[in-house]
Amino acid sequence: MSKKNKNNEDVKDQVEEVLDAPIEESETTEEVDIETQLREDLEKEKDKFLRLFAEFENYKKRTSKERIELFKTAGQDIVQSMLPVLDDFDRAKKEINKSEDKELIKGIELIHNKLKETLKNKGLSEVVVEAGEVFNADNHEAITQIPAPSDDLKGKIVDVIEKGYKLGDKIIRFPKVVTGQ
Repeated sequence: MSKKNKNNEDVKDQVEEVLDAPIEESETTEEVDIETQLREDLEKEKDKFLRLFAEFENYKKRTSKERIELFKTAGQDIVQSMLPVLDDFDRAKKEINKSEDKELIKGIELIHNKLKETLKNKGLSEVVVEAGEVFNADNHEAITQIPAPSDDLKGKIVDVIEKGYKLGDKIIRFPKVVTGQ
């Protein structure tokens, strides 16, 4: 009986091993499926995070550029309101240069230069336009057209009526010109 018991026990052990084997395989396939699912979820979350991080970095760069531009042109209204004063100074300087009072001329030139330098330090620069240049509607404002004094001035600038100015890279007042036709 002891041999039969041993044989029965061996058979039972073998049966249990066979029965246990498929159960373990199904558990491992479920674990693998869960693991791959978790890996896929992790990759999706990493991708979302990287995209969000990149979007935030772009936002920071964009707002930084906008802030710099704002600071560059923050005083635009004040500078624009000073342009007529600068024009008046230019006209006064021309008239005073006709005078023979050297001290008056010197005083006006000092004040004029100080005003120009102060505005220049704030980013103001003159748009240089000369008679004879080709008229460009993007850079000039035509006040009127006159018959060209010569054939080479047709479609070109004949006279500059009012100077133009830029603040940084932005034109805040276009030069006013007379063109030949």
